[in-house]
Amino acid sequence: MLSRILIANRGEIALRIIRACRELGIETVAVYSEADKDAPYLQLADEAICIGPPDCAQSYLNVPRIISAAEVADVEAIHPGYGFLAENSHFARVCRDCGIGFIGPSVEAMELLGDKVAARKLASKASVPVVPGSDGVIEDESEALKLANKMGYPVIIKAAAGGGGRGMRVVHNDISFRSAFNAARAEADVAFGNSSVYLEKFIVEPRHVEVQIMADNEGNALHFYERDCSIQRRHQKMIEESPCPVLDKHTREELCESALRIIKEADYSNAVTVEFLLDDDRNYYFIEANTRIQVEHPVTEMVTGHDLIKWQLKIASGHTIKTSQRNIKLNGTAIECRINAEDPENNFAPCPGTITRYIPPGGPGVRVDTHVHQGWTVSPNYDSMIAKLIVHQRTRTEAITTMRRALQEFVIEPIKTTIPACLDILSHNLFVKSKIDTGFVERNF
Repeated sequence: MLSRILIANRGEIALRIIRACRELGIETVAVYSEADKDAPYLQLADEAICIGPPDCAQSYLNVPRIISAAEVADVEAIHPGYGFLAENSHFARVCRDCGIGFIGPSVEAMELLGDKVAARKLASKASVPVVPGSDGVIEDESEALKLANKMGYPVIIKAAAGGGGRGMRVVHNDISFRSAFNAARAEADVAFGNSSVYLEKFIVEPRHVEVQIMADNEGNALHFYERDCSIQRRHQKMIEESPCPVLDKHTREELCESALRIIKEADYSNAVTVEFLLDDDRNYYFIEANTRIQVEHPVTEMVTGHDLIKWQLKIASGHTIKTSQRNIKLNGTAIECRINAEDPENNFAPCPGTITRYIPPGGPGVRVDTHVHQGWTVSPNYDSMIAKLIVHQRTRTEAITTMRRALQEFVIEPIKTTIPACLDILSHNLFVKSKIDTGFVERNF
């Protein structure tokens, strides 16, 4: 087992990793920016090192400073969490070159699956359906326009090197295609340092369903079933649940086995999420793989009873998977609401500031993952998510009821949060009936 690691992240995921490490007897080194110097979780780490000013580029995205901290603290490995450098193959390569373990996949597997065009080809090789689209990156605007007409509108222009909705445009006709194509390339270049884009047929009103997988260094892999992440705003997830409420047993097994084939084909190890679109006829199409732990991993933990962060740490320590797939079972339903410091009544504008009143919910089946507290100042420098509220119950109906109650109990003032928006969604008749898709929020709110 690893004895000492550095956590190259902040906030709730840093705290989550610290807790898992303490239970496994692993020492932790936390890094922090000057904006996070008073974060309580720093006291739970065995050591804390300041790596720069609030600006991400000078702290949490600064590879030389993080590597220097790791070398000074004499750690064996680095856990990147999610976001920041978690899917940065350059960072993973630097770790390897410096003799520091990276708690994640190999550089080669990360680059293969991180390139969406290459990942599509890999999925096809593994006999997994992909959304119809270009065979690779398209640099020429005229060529892209011809392909769009051949596939038929609507089409979606997507950044080859990124995610999170950046470098992505849905286009419905020739008139808007040219401006959207150039805008997507420009946004991709700024966000990922790579302006490459490709085209896909836009699946109308799909569900977004993803499969959680863990793989070891010996070629063994297990799936931990799926999550439905269809409730999104601007391609950013808001509410996630497991299992997907519309999948029958046969389709679920096929979907999860398809995800496993892709990961084995990629010679992958550690945590990965394989993402699919699901149409009205329950046909599924591979879209991408995320080579890290996901924000929404707690819903999987709740329905399977497995600590996914501990799985990551054990695999990175060289442990092999000794359990069988039949021992990974689904139990009940879990739902997660992301609580962001945003104003839903002002187009979800960021709402940083000091929290003067904080009362978290509790009770049976309720879990809150957060690093904030009364007196904490939400910084404008980082992602606006400040908490994750997770509930677990025997049925989806019971889970929805518990989540509503928990959201009503949750007090974070005076800043604005997405708690009211989540309550509105959970109370909507179509959500209750699970008649949702990725456009549900835009259409109904």
